[in-house]
Amino acid sequence: MLLSIQDLRVRFRLGRGAKATWAEAVGRGDTGVSFEVPEHTTVALVGESGSGKSVTAMSILNLLPDNAERRGTIRFQDRDLLAAPLAELQTLRGREIACVFQDPMSSLNPVFSVAHQLCEPLVRHLGMTRRQALARAEALLAEVGLPEPRRRLSAYPHELSGGQQQRVMIAMALACEPKLLIADEPTTALDVTIQRQILELLARLKDKHRMSMLFISHDLGVVGEIADRVVVMRQGTVREQGPVADIFARPQDAYTKALLACRPTLEQRSARLMVIDEHIGGTAAAREAKAKDPQAPVILEVESLTKSFWIRRGVFGRREFQAVKGASFKLRRGHTLGVVGESGSGKTTMGLALLRLHEVSGGPIGGRALFEGQDLLTLSREQMLPMRRRIQVVFQNPYASLNPRFTVAQTLMEPLALHGIGRDDAERRGRASALLAKVGLDDSALPKYPHEFSGGQRQRIAIARCLTLDPELLVLDEAVSALDVSVQAQVLNLLKDLQDELGLAYIFISHDLAVVRFMADEVLVMKDGLVVEQADVAQILDAPQQEYTKRLLGAIPRGYRAAA
Repeated sequence: MLLSIQDLRVRFRLGRGAKATWAEAVGRGDTGVSFEVPEHTTVALVGESGSGKSVTAMSILNLLPDNAERRGTIRFQDRDLLAAPLAELQTLRGREIACVFQDPMSSLNPVFSVAHQLCEPLVRHLGMTRRQALARAEALLAEVGLPEPRRRLSAYPHELSGGQQQRVMIAMALACEPKLLIADEPTTALDVTIQRQILELLARLKDKHRMSMLFISHDLGVVGEIADRVVVMRQGTVREQGPVADIFARPQDAYTKALLACRPTLEQRSARLMVIDEHIGGTAAAREAKAKDPQAPVILEVESLTKSFWIRRGVFGRREFQAVKGASFKLRRGHTLGVVGESGSGKTTMGLALLRLHEVSGGPIGGRALFEGQDLLTLSREQMLPMRRRIQVVFQNPYASLNPRFTVAQTLMEPLALHGIGRDDAERRGRASALLAKVGLDDSALPKYPHEFSGGQRQRIAIARCLTLDPELLVLDEAVSALDVSVQAQVLNLLKDLQDELGLAYIFISHDLAVVRFMADEVLVMKDGLVVEQADVAQILDAPQQEYTKRLLGAIPRGYRAAA
């Protein structure tokens, strides 16, 4: 057996001295987490955020903060890693056990070139010379499918796309041909085609190098395609484990069944997604989809929208790069326009251009964007200010979009004060409280700071902030892509409820076509800045006309049964 974890329990010390308390992260009481990773096998750890997946994986090499305490047994090739001194763990890290993390941009050092970061483990662990390490680094980049590998060696992380950064991370992890690769959510933030490429790359490299993999994910569709065995975790305990075929075809635990049930599907469009607790408790209420008015007034009409950026060439020269090339559409009140495409297709640029969040000095913008008769692209800053009340945006990352120094009350009351809404702070606080109730939070959240909430709660707060000014249009830029399936279902249901109640129009930007099917009425498919296909959501997903759209649909992980 390559790796054996028996009765692992991890807890974290909160505070110091006599006031210190302990919080259990993995294991509950005397019951710990136990599972094994055989040689040349992929074992997947699945579960919601906070289930203990990453803490369990990081315990293997003790990549945990100083306030963590581990108990139990972790044996790697008959070596007890819990008892191993730091020096022994350092020889294992990168040499026999390597890691690939979720966000390559935060894992790669921004001040070092790709060559420097690839050569470091080769020189340290294998004793190669600089020339040998450079040759090996170039071969590794070629092996992971990075185009022009020699030229990429001199690049810095910010000069690469997200998919290219993840390939560099995989190349670094494989540099010393480890026996075990720990992949912690390595495809979560990637679009479907890049995700497909990374999954196929990992599977191919696993077979080539005869290594094992511990794959951590909350997406059972991904897990079903890459794993041999599955370990389902919830609240720090193992709820179920077994071969992937058995887990998908005959799940025994109610939580596993709920995980499989709460994700939207491409095959059918439901009125409401079932969340974990509703599925387990059998309390989900039936809901009819609210019919959309096909004659609802057009709130936004975009004609031949273009957006370019100036790219420096030489010392004084520059060239124009066109990111959006003539997009046109109409959006009716109470309707949702889905915008899909790969990274770099122009989805986000289009949304930000409509919001006037790109500086004109950065590159020209053209076309028209009529919001109830007014062209958003020609308004002055002063004229645009009242429009900010009516058009709001929810970004992908709630961690970055909320001010960490503001309480929730300050976050919600500030826009009200800026726009002169409410007679005094007491009235504004009451309005903030009502908005929190609307997104499923209570008054106890008002004095807290963003770091005191989970990712799903933060996204709810970000949505509540958008609603403070009674907007009519929301631009949702990958608003649920970083959330696990249960929290994602809660937020999507919330957005549907708010649309039905308030008549909101949404521009819903996403790379997840199953989510788009649940949310959208009409879909734009973008590629290289162009709209390549535009139609009703059912027509796009059931009978796509363009080869590019078919490729996007074919890249979606569909779980074990579809893969089988």
